[in-house]
Amino acid sequence: MNNINWGIIGCGDVTEKKSGPAFNKIPGSKLVAVMRRDAAKAEDYAQRHQIEHWYSDADKMMDEAGINAIYIATPPSSHLEYAVSALVKGFNVYVEKPVTRNAAEAEQMAEAVKQSGLKLTVAHYRREVPRFLHVKQLLDDKVIGDVRIVQIRMWQARKPKLVADVATNWRVNPEVSGGGYFHDLAPHQLDLMLHYFGEPEFYNGFSLNQSETTPADDHVSGQILFKNKVVVNGSWCFNVAESNTIDSCEIIGTKGKITFPFFGNFVTLKTETEDKTVEFVHPEHIQQPMITKIVAYFKGEGPNPCSIEEAVTLMKIMDSFTGKQ
Repeated sequence: MNNINWGIIGCGDVTEKKSGPAFNKIPGSKLVAVMRRDAAKAEDYAQRHQIEHWYSDADKMMDEAGINAIYIATPPSSHLEYAVSALVKGFNVYVEKPVTRNAAEAEQMAEAVKQSGLKLTVAHYRREVPRFLHVKQLLDDKVIGDVRIVQIRMWQARKPKLVADVATNWRVNPEVSGGGYFHDLAPHQLDLMLHYFGEPEFYNGFSLNQSETTPADDHVSGQILFKNKVVVNGSWCFNVAESNTIDSCEIIGTKGKITFPFFGNFVTLKTETEDKTVEFVHPEHIQQPMITKIVAYFKGEGPNPCSIEEAVTLMKIMDSFTGKQ
């Protein structure tokens, strides 16, 4: 492929700035068409973003719009259906996180990719964000020595400010999202752990619905032992007071530690000889670095920046934390 002509299935909030505009800012990439079941909203999006075609039916868009790649940005309950349909029709696919509602669906998607012989990338875009690349470089350079333990704490109020405010909060409907806010926020965090530390050897955890204010569990705890002997402990709670909210990752090694929030702009390094905080300016469109890598991958000019097989492993970890395995 010389040019990647994209169609978006589900042009909702996540595509307004995080991803959508980026497709037209990358050489060899163009956003040609968008689809949303609400035709008026699809038309409005297309007009505001100067997109040539808009549809209310995904199959019609794939059949008529002259595209060769699909970006799936719907809620997770429809990811598998749309991905399989796109692969059957011959399209390479970029799919939002969480890739599916559970590991079983992710394995079905992986099999569909295998059968099609086409390409699919999962939107764990933080792998390519400069701040998290900085953390990876510190780890690769062993600035804090050998990593011993990682502590993740994500404690938020019942309506987290980190989550998009939408009229229908599908994120706490397990039938749509796969779980609750954990399923919305933790995939990025846990994927970074896999990206940083490699293959896991063991993982388990538990979840419960403490507040019973929604159908979804609001408290999740889990641990991962990686094959390189790194231990990750994670705690996610979505029913604390605003005054007790925290977003923190501490990576502790034999020579120091790295600390950063998952939502923020800084990384702090502390060793016996150094205490330094580096601040970052995020890309205007946070997914653009990832989409740049995907365009190269789809054109045969680079590796897959996040494969479905990696996402299957992530979903198995999440299922083990929430008692679904």
